[in-house]
Amino acid sequence: MDSEKPPQLTAEDDVPDPEEEQKRLAAAAREANRLSELRLVLLGWRWPGKSLTGNTILGREEFRLERAAEFCVKRQTEVEGRQVTIIDTPGWFSAQDTPPAYQQEMVRGATLCGPPGPHAFLLVIPVGMFTEVDRARIEEHLALFGDHVWRHTLVVFTWADVLRNMSIERHIKREGKDLQWVLEKCKRRYFVINNCIFGEHPQLRQLMEKVEKLVAEEGIYNPEEVDVKKKPLEKDENQTPNRELGARPKVNSALGLAKVGVDPPHNSVTGLTN
Repeated sequence: MDSEKPPQLTAEDDVPDPEEEQKRLAAAAREANRLSELRLVLLGWRWPGKSLTGNTILGREEFRLERAAEFCVKRQTEVEGRQVTIIDTPGWFSAQDTPPAYQQEMVRGATLCGPPGPHAFLLVIPVGMFTEVDRARIEEHLALFGDHVWRHTLVVFTWADVLRNMSIERHIKREGKDLQWVLEKCKRRYFVINNCIFGEHPQLRQLMEKVEKLVAEEGIYNPEEVDVKKKPLEKDENQTPNRELGARPKVNSALGLAKVGVDPPHNSVTGLTN
């Protein structure tokens, strides 16, 4: 009597399910890139979108929105079981030079994270009309951190609700070469965040994973590579406070400001409409 033959495996049995395999590889990549802590520095205009993004990550209001900060502020929280340190830096103006003291304070923010340096810079850009002036302001201020800062920068778009049904990709294409130049410098690393959600935020895991992927590809930013000028600052007695808040949403701006309890400015801002 012939013994039973083992069942023959077909080609289909040997091929794993593509969707399941993709999930497995994604989970393995997340685990490989997972960091026990993250150190982030916020950069951007003097506008609530920057500090508000910090508050969104923290899950509570720590960075003050009612007035522009002159000094860096450091806060910490826990996200997805890891410690996250956030440095909010002084923002820059749209149509006025940033005072040297503010520039040096911005650079100091990169050292406040602790050694060896920040894992990433979050460049906060409110969705709106983006001009050559806006691009120049970003280039000018990121230059303070050295050319290598771009490799460690992630663009974070805020106020995206003004786009309604338009995708962020279409918005980027529509705004033209200046915004695209910034994104190319950052190797097209960007994220869209909803700052109207408080407490546990469903987007934070995605944001942290993007930062971890950036670190896996580029390493950690080293502040010691920047040549910070130590010369004494001369106080400009003729300088007057500038109340412009920088880039802001081009539509429904009053509604967006009402959400964070800030009165919209009466004067228009360079490159943007009310």
